[in-house]
Amino acid sequence: MRSIIGIFLFLCTVSCETGLEYSEYKSIDNHVWNKDELVAFSLPVMDTLEPYNIFINIRNTSSFAYSNLFLIASITDPEGGVVKDTLEYAMALPDGTWLGTGNGGVKENKLWYKEELMLSHKGVHTVEISHAMRKNGSVSGIIALEGITDVGLEVAKSNFIK
Repeated sequence: MRSIIGIFLFLCTVSCETGLEYSEYKSIDNHVWNKDELVAFSLPVMDTLEPYNIFINIRNTSSFAYSNLFLIASITDPEGGVVKDTLEYAMALPDGTWLGTGNGGVKENKLWYKEELMLSHKGVHTVEISHAMRKNGSVSGIIALEGITDVGLEVAKSNFIK
């Protein structure tokens, strides 16, 4: 019995040392992400004296037809202030080999969004993510981006995950 309690306490201690404050995924219907579809996350109230690393997690299938991914991400603070970024991430090597982890038909990419972010206001912050994909030479965006199964967000204390 003591060994079971010891193992349980060890697992609890190890899992608490990751510094992970928030992790959530949102599924994309039929694996087709509409260009007007915002994926929104409401972060829990976090310490304004602690720096955080924020990651965008993307799961894609082989029906994702591009080697990179353009996203627009914004963070809205409790006072209504907004910081908006246009982001580009490599999703495949030049030879077409998918980046990320996972076996089978779905790959997962953990993408840096913000490093050592200090929240300026106490309260709930909202992160919204949309895609900004367009074909080469085209001004109008891709309406229905195929092959994205899930969009996720992770927030961790910066002294734990880099």
